Amino acid sequence: MKNLPILLFLIICTIGAKAQLLDSLQVQVGTTVSVASKDFLPLWLVSNRFGVISDQKFDFSTHVKATNSNRFKFAADEKDDLILSYGVDAYNNDHLGKVFLAEAYAGLSYKNLKLRAGRFKQVIGEVDKDLSSGSLGVSGNALPVPKVSLSLDYTNVPFTNGWVQFKGLISHGWMGEDQFMKNAFYHEKNLYVRLGKKKLKLYGGLQHYAVWGGTRDGYITTGTSFSDFLDVLMVNIGNDGDMNALRPNRAGDHRGVIEAGAEWENENMKISLNNQTPFDMGQGIDIRNIDRLLSLNFVNKKKNAILKKVVLEFIHTTQMNDFFAIQYRESYYNNGVYRTGWEYQDQIIGTPLFINRVRGSNFVEGIQPYDWNGPTSSIAPLSNIISNRVLGGHIGLMYKLTKDIDAKTMVTYTKNYGNNNPKYFNPAQSQMYSLQEVSWKVPRSQLSLSASVAYDWGGLYDNFGSMVGLQWQLRN
Repeated sequence: MKNLPILLFLIICTIGAKAQLLDSLQVQVGTTVSVASKDFLPLWLVSNRFGVISDQKFDFSTHVKATNSNRFKFAADEKDDLILSYGVDAYNNDHLGKVFLAEAYAGLSYKNLKLRAGRFKQVIGEVDKDLSSGSLGVSGNALPVPKVSLSLDYTNVPFTNGWVQFKGLISHGWMGEDQFMKNAFYHEKNLYVRLGKKKLKLYGGLQHYAVWGGTRDGYITTGTSFSDFLDVLMVNIGNDGDMNALRPNRAGDHRGVIEAGAEWENENMKISLNNQTPFDMGQGIDIRNIDRLLSLNFVNKKKNAILKKVVLEFIHTTQMNDFFAIQYRESYYNNGVYRTGWEYQDQIIGTPLFINRVRGSNFVEGIQPYDWNGPTSSIAPLSNIISNRVLGGHIGLMYKLTKDIDAKTMVTYTKNYGNNNPKYFNPAQSQMYSLQEVSWKVPRSQLSLSASVAYDWGGLYDNFGSMVGLQWQLRN
C-alpha cells in the first residue's frame, strides 16, 4: 500500500503521451465534525461510512480526495475502449492524531471486465447502497481491505439471446498486523446468475469469504503456499495448524452469503425483493437455516419526485445453526483460530447491527477490547463479536425537500441476544437507532453542506449525537 502512490505516478508518466491525463480529474476536500452526549457516537453516525469516522464523543475528520480516469481507443465503438482509473482519498481524524488512506487504488476496465488493486470502497451484495442497514457479507462499515480484485459485470450467456446473464468476482487481500493472526490473507469470490431481460428479472448468487494463512508466535502453524491457496479457493478439507484438535478442518476462517431476489423495473420505478442467508464454515448451507436479511426496496425514477427511495428490511440471525448440537455450532463472524473474526481495523466488515468488543466496551459492563498483541491466553476464541444473534427491523427513506436540498431518514429496531455464550445479553436487550440527515448543494457553487442528528435509545444505552459536514469540489 505504501508504494501505491509511486506506482500511480509511474503509470501516469508512462501513458502521458497517449491521453489527456487531466480531462476527468476530480479533486475534493471536506471536513466533518461529530459530537455526542456519550463517549461514543450513535450507530448511524459512525457505521457504514467505510471506517473514516472515529467513534468518539467529539472529533473532526478532514480529507482530500483526487480521482481520475483515462480512456484509450482501440476501435470506433466506445464499448471497446480500455479505461484506466486511479484515485487517492487521504484522511485525518482522532484529533489530528491519525492519518490514513481510505482509498488508494488503480484499475483497468475493458467492456464488462475490471481489474483493480489497492484499497477501494465496495459494498458486495444486492442491498441498497444508500439506505440498507448493511450487507451480511461486505457492508461498507469497515475501512476497505487492501486487495487485488478481478470482477465481471453481468454478461450474456451465449445462445440465450440475453435472457441469461452472469457476473462474478475474485479477490486476494491482506489483513495486516492489527489481527490475532498477523499478516493473514483475505480471500473473496462470488458468482451470480440473472434470468430475464425485460421488466422482470430473477437472480441468485453465492458469496464466499475466507481469512487464511498468517502467523502468531507460539501458536499454530498455518499454510501459505499456492497449494494452500487452492485449498481455500476450493474450500477443501485440510490440516490447518499443528494442533490435533484442528484436524481435519478447512484451511482458514470461512463464511459466506447465499443471496437471491427479484426486481421489476420500468421507466418510472424499480421494485426489488432481496434475501441474504448467512453461513459460517458451510453449516448454514442447509434448508433448515432460517436466518436472513430480507429487503424490500423501492426506487422512484421520476425526475421531479419528492420521495426517491424506500428500503424496508427484516433481520433474523437468532437461530444460528441450532439444528446442530451446541458444541458443534458456528458463531457468525467469530472463529476459534482466527480470533479477530470478521473484523478489520476494529470495525465489523459485515452488518453493523452485530456488536464487537470495541464498540460494546462503551456500554456493556465487563467487556474490554482485546489487545491483539497480548498473550494468546488472554484472548478467548469465538468471543470478539459479542452480539451476533439479532432480531430486528429497519426502514430507510431518501427524498428531496427542494431542488438543492436532499434528505435521508433511517430508523432501526433490534433485539440483541448475544452470541452462543449470551453472558452479557441475558436477558436479551432491545435497542433503537435513528438518523436524520439533510444535505444542501449551494447553488452556483461547488460547495455542499450536510447536517445530521441521531438518537439511539433502549436497553443498551441512550445517546444523542450530531454531525456537520462541508465538501468542496475543487475540480470537477
